[in-house]
Amino acid sequence: MKLSVIIPCYNEKATILEILRKVQEVSIDKEIIIVDDGSTDGTRELLSGLSDDNVKVILHEKNKGKGAAIRTGIGHASGDIIIIQDADLEYDPNDYPALVKPIENGDALVVYGSRLLRQNNISYLRYFLGGKLITLITNLLYGTKITDEPTCYKVFRADLLKSLDLKCTRFEFCPEVTAKIAKKHIKIHEVPISYYPRSLEEGKKIGWKDGIEAILTLLKYRFRN
Repeated sequence: MKLSVIIPCYNEKATILEILRKVQEVSIDKEIIIVDDGSTDGTRELLSGLSDDNVKVILHEKNKGKGAAIRTGIGHASGDIIIIQDADLEYDPNDYPALVKPIENGDALVVYGSRLLRQNNISYLRYFLGGKLITLITNLLYGTKITDEPTCYKVFRADLLKSLDLKCTRFEFCPEVTAKIAKKHIKIHEVPISYYPRSLEEGKKIGWKDGIEAILTLLKYRFRN
């Protein structure tokens, strides 16, 4: 089965080529779709110089948000399985084989990579506790039994993901897709992954307002048809 790797990026000049190299090195049939979301730091210029046959580069003329970039990537994906990959170096593409295996084997339609099922460092206590809170609220609202809702590594059978009619524009992709999967009563399979958190100084973008938005998104889709 072919894997589509969607990489939304915004001002990631320092890491985009390195994460691309790491993804390329994973021995798996794949295409890579990089969606630059209006970067202004030189990321676009680096991407414009790429000539790899299995890499699609899509440029948003202005910044629309991570969720919008992911939706653009989904629209261009031709693989049987889709995974979301951040453009920084917090998540390790070497985890791909374990993440896609349950779908390839027919044991799952959706797989999340859990940072809590393996011993990993945390970036800041507030992010760790915020993630735990969002996961708890998810489980209470939707009857799920997951350990790491805000994880970047979310993997889907492509036809399922494309059927969800996502509306997200910013970081609310995670709670929206989780809510819509859970409301279909589809079990989310989890596998342990590695995690190498970066600091705010290194470019970590998510903030407390995004956490509030995640909770509001979970509440909205719980009570919306």
